[in-house]
Amino acid sequence: MKLPLHVRILLGMAAGVLWALLSSFMGWSRFNLDWIDPFGKIFVNLLKLVAVPLVLFSIITGVASMGEVRRLGSLGLRTLGLYLLTTVMAVSLGLVLVNTIKPGEWGDDDKRVANRINYELWVQETAEVQVPLDGKCLACEPANSALRDSIAAVRGTTMPNEWTKAAGATAELRKEAGPLQFLVDIVPGNIFESLTEMRMLQVIFFAILFGIMLLLVDPKHATPLNTFMNACNEVFIKMVDVIMLAAPWFVFALMTGVVARMAGDDIAAVGELFKGLVGYALTIVLGLALIVVVIYPAMMSLLMRRNVYKDFLRAISPAQLLAFSTSSSAATLPATIRCVEENIGVSKATAGFVLPVGATVNMDGTSLMQAVAVIFLAQLHMVDLTLGQQLTIVLTATLASIGAAAIPSGGMMLMVVVLSSLGLDPAWVAIVFTIDRPLDMMRTVVNVTGDAAVCSVVAHSQGEKLFMDKEKLEAA
Repeated sequence: MKLPLHVRILLGMAAGVLWALLSSFMGWSRFNLDWIDPFGKIFVNLLKLVAVPLVLFSIITGVASMGEVRRLGSLGLRTLGLYLLTTVMAVSLGLVLVNTIKPGEWGDDDKRVANRINYELWVQETAEVQVPLDGKCLACEPANSALRDSIAAVRGTTMPNEWTKAAGATAELRKEAGPLQFLVDIVPGNIFESLTEMRMLQVIFFAILFGIMLLLVDPKHATPLNTFMNACNEVFIKMVDVIMLAAPWFVFALMTGVVARMAGDDIAAVGELFKGLVGYALTIVLGLALIVVVIYPAMMSLLMRRNVYKDFLRAISPAQLLAFSTSSSAATLPATIRCVEENIGVSKATAGFVLPVGATVNMDGTSLMQAVAVIFLAQLHMVDLTLGQQLTIVLTATLASIGAAAIPSGGMMLMVVVLSSLGLDPAWVAIVFTIDRPLDMMRTVVNVTGDAAVCSVVAHSQGEKLFMDKEKLEAA
């Protein structure tokens, strides 16, 4: 009997953790970095290879499919506005929680210093990143020289000589930047350069602009391009499916390499890593719960002017259960449409427009996860993110959610892109990937719940009568 993919991924994660613990105890970190970690790097490279074009084509096709917005007018604008609002609220909630709980600081400070030096060594090895994100250099301090040398020996690398000067120059450039520099940075001067260097906001800007232009040109010119873009999107989604078939083995290698670099032969450091992961998981679960029990009920009560949330949850519970089991909002879409139409009373026309759009552009749970995960990983490695950098995460996570594939763990590929675009190590995704599968199941429930909530609000605004058949609702 062949095990389902998600079970094999969980087994790969468990095997990676056990092997990491054994290797740390036996002193095999060098072996892991030489012979197992390269396969983890291959996995990260494959994710980076797929993620940027997937976001590009997903956003273009998503925006181009809004051709109905011109025809439906207020329905389309209201739908997109509500989806955008809930996504921004979810990301903002995630940032508030992770900065309040600070799960990345739950571990021992000495271990976090070692994590930071590991990050600085990665910067030294990475041509695309000139200096650490915050411009600091703990490895340059004499007090950390012994720790630096021991970590460098495990990694087989050397320390930079010009970081202090480079960090100072970077700090001066930041001081000279004007208040609207972030707007300048969003607009690409060369889209091919943006794609190559994974400047995510620039790629998203271009994709949205290109999609809008497809709506404005003559259909005889737009149709072939739309067909091509949809085909490219399907190819990259299929590429994700194929890559994920090998995910159990890749996750094992990725986890082994990350632990070997972060903990070396110190098994106590492995325990500190998982202590932080507990805090991360609790932060995510709390955030997802608050979205479902606070944000969605408040939105529905405010905009529908009556409390129907209990009836709403009972009506969509079959879709929520399916979302939890499949971890795919796309696979759950038929069940969501059926629940919204039959149990809530939304018309086929409204449900047929709002829900497919939501399955593409509305990823509240995924967006919250991205915000929490990036800040958590930065805290774990003692990287101080400024308010401006955190707002960039809000913007990137909100816009990138349009391009998040509605498939299991689709948001993790975007995590690779977000980390790379910020100048952080994309291999850190292995740290949160360790416990991502159960969190992904919960995120998908939130995504599907958000789709149905927005659909109900939009239907109400159209004058449709909802929750009229109580007997059918009782039987749901």
